[in-house]
Amino acid sequence: MPRRHYRVTATADAPLRAALRDLRTRLDVPEEFPADVLAEADRAAASPRLPEYDATDLPLFTVDPPSSVDLDQAMHLARRAGGGFRVSYAIADVAAYVTPGGPLDAEAHRRVTTLYFPDEKVPLHPTALSEGAASLLPGQTCPAVLWTIDLDGDGRAERTDVQRALVRSRAKLDYEGVQAAIDGGTAEEPVALLRDIGGLREQLEVERGGISLDVPEQEIVERDGTYELGFRAPLPADGWNAQISLLTGMAAADLMLASGAGVLRTLPTAPDGAVGRLRRTARALHIDWPHHMSYAQLVRSLDPRVSHHAAFLQECTTLLRGAGYTA
Repeated sequence: MPRRHYRVTATADAPLRAALRDLRTRLDVPEEFPADVLAEADRAAASPRLPEYDATDLPLFTVDPPSSVDLDQAMHLARRAGGGFRVSYAIADVAAYVTPGGPLDAEAHRRVTTLYFPDEKVPLHPTALSEGAASLLPGQTCPAVLWTIDLDGDGRAERTDVQRALVRSRAKLDYEGVQAAIDGGTAEEPVALLRDIGGLREQLEVERGGISLDVPEQEIVERDGTYELGFRAPLPADGWNAQISLLTGMAAADLMLASGAGVLRTLPTAPDGAVGRLRRTARALHIDWPHHMSYAQLVRSLDPRVSHHAAFLQECTTLLRGAGYTA
């Protein structure tokens, strides 16, 4: 499910930041890690459980916001000699650092997930791991779960392999830089293929009736004692990158279904009246939604750079309520 992203650019002593700190206190958000958790994280960072397979020759790259250092996914894209593509997708292997039943494991269960506030994030794991030893930073060798997915010329998956491996990312890229390089024709082939493969996967998504919501990132800007709300519309590169992640998730689901064991991400049918409420919202925002047009067709016709389209896309996330997991 898309998350609503908010970011504060106000100074450290701004009233809004103080209010957010107070909110975290009232909600009992666990910002500080206990000493035994930090100690275990430091030990794990120094001596993780390393896999036997060495894939450090694979020139992986990451695509994230420029300031991100908690890099948990990296990729390499290539054409196959017989036609089609090969997607190599590395996911940081948390299990190489976390001992089941230990203080670090217990704290992660207590926190459940990383919490993103407009002014800061509250991490699931200590930064010695999430932004350090376990992060797929360029030039750093670390354990990962490496997916190898072969696609045909239309972008459909033909073969999937997954194994634990040592990997080393070569480059930390950002969405704007990737988009500019691809648009300008200067991107190296592994990066340029992000458009080709991502575009094919987007077309397959349309064919199966899927929907991706291009929800903008919102920015809270302080000016002269007041606040303004702006937004950054996602670039095509955001969507192409998301398609590679979705491809890997779908490959994992296929393996679990074939084996008869696993945990699947599921989404129930939208509740009665939800689509009708969205139609009323569309009218209020002066968005034309003819009765013969499906919800999926409407979403794909919207431009997140247009303010009332962006507002409607935010409301579309209400149809995704109730997402859960099925074992």
